[in-house]
Amino acid sequence: MFQAALAAQGCPPAHVIAWRDLAEPASCASALAGVPRDAIFRLDSTGEDAGVERALIERGEVAARAEGSPAISAPALARIPHELGRIIHPRQHHLGFVAILDELEAAVVARPDLRVVQSPAALRELFDKRVTSAKWRALGIPIPEALPGGPVTDPNDLRERMLVAGWPRVYVKLASGSSAACLAIFEQDRRGERLITTVEDTGDARYNTRKLQHLRARQPIDRVLRFLLHEGAQVERALAKARHADRWFDLRVLTIDGVPAFVVMRTSPHEITNLHLGGVRGDVAALQATIPEASWAAAMASCRRVQRESGAFHVGVDVMFEPGLETHRVLEGNAFGDLLPNLERDGTDVYGWQIRRLVSVPASAA
Repeated sequence: MFQAALAAQGCPPAHVIAWRDLAEPASCASALAGVPRDAIFRLDSTGEDAGVERALIERGEVAARAEGSPAISAPALARIPHELGRIIHPRQHHLGFVAILDELEAAVVARPDLRVVQSPAALRELFDKRVTSAKWRALGIPIPEALPGGPVTDPNDLRERMLVAGWPRVYVKLASGSSAACLAIFEQDRRGERLITTVEDTGDARYNTRKLQHLRARQPIDRVLRFLLHEGAQVERALAKARHADRWFDLRVLTIDGVPAFVVMRTSPHEITNLHLGGVRGDVAALQATIPEASWAAAMASCRRVQRESGAFHVGVDVMFEPGLETHRVLEGNAFGDLLPNLERDGTDVYGWQIRRLVSVPASAA
């Protein structure tokens, strides 16, 4: 899609460097050596490639063991069968990704002629929810509150601190997760406990599932919570989302170079609105007509602030409105949040609009 957008704008095709080719240590500098001078350098998602995923896990082993996170060796990893959706040491995977970003950052510094669209430093920050939560709060950007007291260590610690804070419901998010992977909503009250999660735990393995799991028994709840907490999680107060046409909703606001350029309204019969989990796109114009003008403007201003403060050229900002539609909260900042097909602005698609913003004459791209 990006190559097609380049062609439509009269630009030459991009020179593509595969993530697989960057997985070996010290490979980034040589990979960039073949990039033409004065090129635009765009970092994109690693995608859903099993080989790349495992290469990143292998790269992250040393760092995972050094920080005391769960870790797996290359021989043990090779014995795990390839299965769609299987969750394998996500923290170690993330640390492998960060190791490549660090190498890319050094390689880019050595190529000052390149115009970097999504800098490695920006990606590193946006892929850590604990870092962005603390930063945005310090900047005064409205976000859900993080559970006080620092990292949560185990399920009982979580229960006790929720009681102290007076929070009956929290989101437990893998700090480096995306697309609702490894996500849970935990609730406890006088009637008992409930966990809604995208993690399916079979007892032998864990999988990201599109069928939300609803757990009420202590043992399976603790298994999922303990896994998420040990892999490194951001725990936030679960605030009520506003509803429109009897469905919960939030927004993905693709903010490009200071402009909230594309807005997708995600609606769902449940609070997790991701489109691949049963959510559907809603009517943004109809929604905007119901929101006070000042409230909508404030939400868009928060999106601009998130994008600019990140240092990334574009960020997919997830925003919710609270009931009453007057206040909003920023939920996520997605470094690779621009895969939004079937949207147009100024006669072009998402990628074409970015390209127009980047170049005014044809140029080589990487």
